[in-house]
Amino acid sequence: MKQASRLILLDHGAGGRLSRELVEGLILPRFGHRALARLDDSAVLDLAAQGRVALTTDSYTVTPLFFPGGDIGRLAVCGTVNDLAMAGARPLYLTLALIIEEGLDLAELERALDSAREAAREAGVEVVAGDTKVVPRGAADKLFINTAGLGVVPPGVEVSSAKARPGDAVLLSGSVGDHGLTILTQRAGTRLDSSLRSDTAPLAGLVEALIASGAELHSLRDPTRGGLAATLNEIALSSGVGLSVKEGAIPVKAEVEAACELFGLDPLFQANEGKLVALVRGDGAERALAALRGHPLGQEAAIIGRAGEERPGRVILETRVGGRRFLDLPAGEPTVRIC
Repeated sequence: MKQASRLILLDHGAGGRLSRELVEGLILPRFGHRALARLDDSAVLDLAAQGRVALTTDSYTVTPLFFPGGDIGRLAVCGTVNDLAMAGARPLYLTLALIIEEGLDLAELERALDSAREAAREAGVEVVAGDTKVVPRGAADKLFINTAGLGVVPPGVEVSSAKARPGDAVLLSGSVGDHGLTILTQRAGTRLDSSLRSDTAPLAGLVEALIASGAELHSLRDPTRGGLAATLNEIALSSGVGLSVKEGAIPVKAEVEAACELFGLDPLFQANEGKLVALVRGDGAERALAALRGHPLGQEAAIIGRAGEERPGRVILETRVGGRRFLDLPAGEPTVRIC
């Protein structure tokens, strides 16, 4: 008896029997929220009296689809959860939309969906709506994922890149460059004798710990594309403060340093998917640092600098050798299609 095809066909996106089998056989068993199971065109959710709502959306086009420390499914969930968390919100619900290239092996799709399901469980969010589209060969690169996220912002939490103030401490939750260099080395086929892995992780719990510390929290950002350098510049420009950071205080793993040296890159410009930058009022810096270090995702956290009135809108890097230079916005992304 001829074995049924295990590849995505255009008919999987045609709205007929194969479409139904794809949704009911692969997606619904993994994401079982009752609003999703109804297969209506919209999810109706009760948010009465829960607080202010945060809403975000993002699309994910990483290559390769699977890499040490993560994959496109985990990345799509964590990336959107983290965007909500950077608004101080508690993530609640996600949508998950798939753009699948004809010919994708169903085993790869199942693997990505399994990973997305586990990441959603880890983050404490429910997938409540979604969509699938199948495009012809060559019209995409295997699999693209779009996610939208909804969360609630607790009373009294007001964070923004525009709210940094002179005297704020700049905190970083851990080492930089892990994700970007993992993707680059995988894509280049470089085999380094190291444990280089993406840091892809959901950060909402880390933000909750930061809020619970009682430190006055002004700004939160996750340094994804453009890395730490881009994020610091965006905060400085948005708030009109000057930022001064110490190169020696910024944690960087030895394997990231080695890979950057090999490719001629700066770890401060490389993408991260499981780190945050927080600006807190100076007198609460140690409490905030202790809260970060008390969480599994913040054990390498450090105070890396201060905000001041000097050079508003600019970032000054105090180098390891005692010099000072501007840390500018990156001119471009050295590694495309990383998230």
